Amino acid sequence: MNSLEQTTQLAIELLKQQKVTDFEFSLGKSSGVSTTIRLSNVETLEYHLDTSFDVSVYFGKNKGQASSGDLSKKSLKNAIESASLIAKYTQEDPFNGLAPKERMAWDIPDLDLYHPWSLDAKQSIEIAKECEQAALEQSEIDNSDGAELSSFEGESIYSNSNGLVAKLKNSRHSLHCSLIAKRDNEMQTAYEYGIALDSKDLPKPSDIGLKAAKFAKDKLGSRSLKSQKCPIIFTSRQASGLFSQLLGALSGSRQYKKTSFLLGSLEKIVLPESISIFEDPLKIKTLGARAFDQDGVLKNKQYFVENGRVRSYLMGQYAANQLGLESTANSGGVSNCCINSNFDGGIEELTANMSRGLIVTDLMGQGINATTGDYSRGASGFWVENGEIQFPVSGITIAGNLKDMLKNVASIGNDIDTRSNIKVGSTLISEMTIAGEG
Repeated sequence: MNSLEQTTQLAIELLKQQKVTDFEFSLGKSSGVSTTIRLSNVETLEYHLDTSFDVSVYFGKNKGQASSGDLSKKSLKNAIESASLIAKYTQEDPFNGLAPKERMAWDIPDLDLYHPWSLDAKQSIEIAKECEQAALEQSEIDNSDGAELSSFEGESIYSNSNGLVAKLKNSRHSLHCSLIAKRDNEMQTAYEYGIALDSKDLPKPSDIGLKAAKFAKDKLGSRSLKSQKCPIIFTSRQASGLFSQLLGALSGSRQYKKTSFLLGSLEKIVLPESISIFEDPLKIKTLGARAFDQDGVLKNKQYFVENGRVRSYLMGQYAANQLGLESTANSGGVSNCCINSNFDGGIEELTANMSRGLIVTDLMGQGINATTGDYSRGASGFWVENGEIQFPVSGITIAGNLKDMLKNVASIGNDIDTRSNIKVGSTLISEMTIAGEG
C-alpha cells in the first residue's frame, strides 16, 4: 500500500472507534510548481505540497463535518472526534445519509487523467520567458502583466462506511500570458492561455504569447455604442459562462431552496429545440472528466437538457433526497459538460450570419441575479456591420433576462473551447440590450 492508502485504513479504524452509524471522507495530496515572469524577470517561483482530509460522520440523521490540512494520526483523530462531537449537537436532518450502496463507484474506469511533468525551475522559467518574449517583440505591445506557468499533480481517495475506497489521480498544466497594448494615450489589456492534462498537449509558448499580443492590439481604437437592442455573439471563451448560469439554475440545491430562475422547470422548454446539454464524464484524457462524484457515486453520460427540454436537475445525494429524486452523481458539479453545436461554422461564419450586431470578447462585473435571471454586465468586443468587424467596442453594458437570453439562442458554432469544463462554441443570441452612450 502507498502512504495514502495506509492513511485511509488508519482513518477507517479511527472512525470505527467512534461507533458512528455511517461515515464518509476524502483525503488527498498534491504537488506542483508555478513560475511567474514579468518583463523577463522572475517574479515568483513557488513549489507546492498540499494535503487535505475532509470527514463527515453520521449518528442516525445527525451529521458532523470537520477537516484538516495534516494527515498525521493525531490530526486525523482530532478531526474525527470534532466531527463526532458536532454531530451530537446538530439538529437531525431527515435528508442526511450516504448514497445507495448499489450506486457507488465499485468499478472505476481508467480515464487517463494522470500525466505528471518532471518540470524543474530552470525549465519553467525558460518556458514562461519564451511566451512573454514572443509577445513583447510585437509592435504596440507596451507592457506585460506577466506570463505564468503552472504544473500540478495530485492523488485522492474517497471512502465510506459501505466499504468503498475509490482512488483518483490527475494532473493539470497551464501557461497564461497577459499583456498591455498602447497606441497614443489608449491602453488595452488582453490575455491568452493553454491548459492540458498532458504537458505535450499544451500549445507552443510563443503561440500563446503571439495570440495574447494580437488580442490586445485588436482592441486598440475602441469606441462606445449608442444604446440599442441588437444580436450579440458570445465568443466560445465567454459562452461557457452563459451556460454555467443555466446549469446553476438547474442544480438541486437551487431547486429545493427555491432560489432559481428556472424553478420547477423539469420537462419544460428552456432552449431552442435544436440544442441539448449533456454530461460526458467518462471521456478519456479530457479536461473535466471524472469517474465518480463527491458522494462516491459512479458517473455516466446523461442529458440535462434534450432538444431544448429539461430532462433532469443536477443533484448530489442530499439534494436528491430533498427533492424525492435519484442522485445524478453531480455532487461537486458537472464533469465535461457539452452543449451541442447547431451551426456549421465558427466565429467567422456566425459573424457573417449575424450581419449586424456585437461580438462580446470580455465581460466585467457580477451583475447576475440567479433567482430572477436578471443579467447586466460590463462588456467589450467588436461591432459588426454587413457581416464584417468594423471596430473594437468598450465602455458598454449588455443586459437582459437569462430566461429570454437562453430561449433566444439562435446558433451555437462548432468552434468549441476545449479548455473549459463546459464545452461550447461561440453563441449567437438574437437580441439583447446594449446600454452605451445616450
